[in-house]
Amino acid sequence: MQNIYEATASNKQKSWFVVGVFLIFAAVSIYILSQAFSVYLGYEPGGLGIVGVALIISGFMSFGSYYFSDRIILSISRARPADRKRDFDFFTVAENLSIASGLPVPRLYVIDDTAMNAFATGRDPKHAVVVATTGLLAELNRTELEGVVAHELSHVKNYDTRLMSVVAVMVGTVALLGDMFLRMSYYGRRDSSDRKSGQLGIIIIVVGIIFAILSPVIAKLIQLAISRRRELLADASAVAITRQPSGLISALKKLGGDREPLEAANKATAHMYIVSPFLGKKEGAVSKFAGLFNTHPPLAERILALEKMR
Repeated sequence: MQNIYEATASNKQKSWFVVGVFLIFAAVSIYILSQAFSVYLGYEPGGLGIVGVALIISGFMSFGSYYFSDRIILSISRARPADRKRDFDFFTVAENLSIASGLPVPRLYVIDDTAMNAFATGRDPKHAVVVATTGLLAELNRTELEGVVAHELSHVKNYDTRLMSVVAVMVGTVALLGDMFLRMSYYGRRDSSDRKSGQLGIIIIVVGIIFAILSPVIAKLIQLAISRRRELLADASAVAITRQPSGLISALKKLGGDREPLEAANKATAHMYIVSPFLGKKEGAVSKFAGLFNTHPPLAERILALEKMR
């Protein structure tokens, strides 16, 4: 048995270890691709100028989506502001848990859909938004709702939206550089005599092509691994707020039994929800390899981890 503090600390360590691995991999990939660009364009290895262009483009795109993430996602999800009378439990649970966690009360929104789900967004605690579906608000009792809202507030408290935005910048940079290099090498082949590179340059270009093909896929896999670790951390942090894992365990079991797809969700927003919003998740039949492409850990794994807490 783990107490909630040990579980939270363990999840934080594992989460930051994965983040560290990702940053090292992204830095190596960007460096190798930049060297391949330099050699291909006829310069001596060592230039990093192309990286600056990629970072600027990727950074502008990610900054815009990060800064306006709440408005964009609320619009995509067709969410409406919650009504205190209609959604009384939602309001009071969010208010009570915000006080308990030391956070400002988030803005509350509701998606009119009978599928059961919830998510949090916003660039920081002062701009946080927690969204729940009408299906979730109707089917969960107050204790279960506390577990779900605490999970979403934990994402806010742990700055998961900010972290995933930084990760998205790095993934976007790697993908952008890889795509640019592949297109250049395919459509803009130059005669080898035009290049100021010998065997070392050829090796760098070959390695660059390999990284251009593989690094975006590997970067995406690590990004998904970070997403899964942050879900486990949010589960543990939720128990630290509510002091009872039973509510979240019961809620996850109900959410796992709901096979209705959430129409407002798409692949771009799927990682934000407390459980995958798509229909027909048969986790037991999914191989470990296929699980690498999931945004969430298996529900059975999450429930087992919560059952071990005290």
